[in-house]
Amino acid sequence: MNYFLNLLMSGLVIGSLYGLIAMGFAIVYRATGMVNFAVGEVMMMTAYISFNLAQMPGMGFFGLLATTLPTAMLLGLLVERVFIRPMLGEPMFSRVMVTIGLAVVIRSVVILIWGVEPKPFPRPLGDEVIRLGELALYPGQIFSLVALALLCLLMWAFFRHSRVGIAMRATSNNETTALLMGINVKRISGIAWALSSLFAAVAGLSFCLMFALEPEISQMGLRGFPATILGGLDSVVGGAFGGLVIGVVENLAGGYLGRGLKEIAGFVLIIVVLMIKPYGLFGQREIERV
Repeated sequence: MNYFLNLLMSGLVIGSLYGLIAMGFAIVYRATGMVNFAVGEVMMMTAYISFNLAQMPGMGFFGLLATTLPTAMLLGLLVERVFIRPMLGEPMFSRVMVTIGLAVVIRSVVILIWGVEPKPFPRPLGDEVIRLGELALYPGQIFSLVALALLCLLMWAFFRHSRVGIAMRATSNNETTALLMGINVKRISGIAWALSSLFAAVAGLSFCLMFALEPEISQMGLRGFPATILGGLDSVVGGAFGGLVIGVVENLAGGYLGRGLKEIAGFVLIIVVLMIKPYGLFGQREIERV
């Protein structure tokens, strides 16, 4: 029983990283109808920026959050303003290809500045094991789970009860109609990219609190994309749930069926689910829910 519980909890922890990344994918899609394939690289860059900030004297954990998250949002706004906004009105394929090219550029810049060697990230939350009954968790793991839960709650309220959230839903449904209704599509796009970068920053910081910092962290972006598909590409909260499901399925498959099946278990699950629900667990043909 202990083995199962530990597999389950470690799967939820990894799944929380997938979920945070999936939320980054989904928020941009929900607002603009496009897939941002640079989420993993934005996550990597913000993690390295956070690494530099953590070296500053007297920089505690909350100070690190207070500096990293606004920096990430500014980075998202900059990327949207310089690379994405000029592409508004262009074919969706061209806009998606811009994000792929942007991912390559960001990765190259990070390697050029910080190198490829793994770097030990400071542990502002400490390394002491926290025991919850039969489970043993590190502070970084708890932070990742709590951050996902809190962001899910905030995003649910944002899309349900804020004018900006409702405007995002309308823009994704039909950009031209949204413009005719007086919605500032450019502003909505900027907010979406800023929020996507915030989710990526939280995912990157969570990763660094558990593992060493290295450029390969960007691969988490591709690992998190299936969670977006499973939960529904147009559902931010669904993406978070999809991340948890894939994390648990992968871990249980690796623990009971062999490590070789761990990498493919999540994709098998996606195939099965999409055969039944082509738009994912929470996705719909037209965006009607979070």
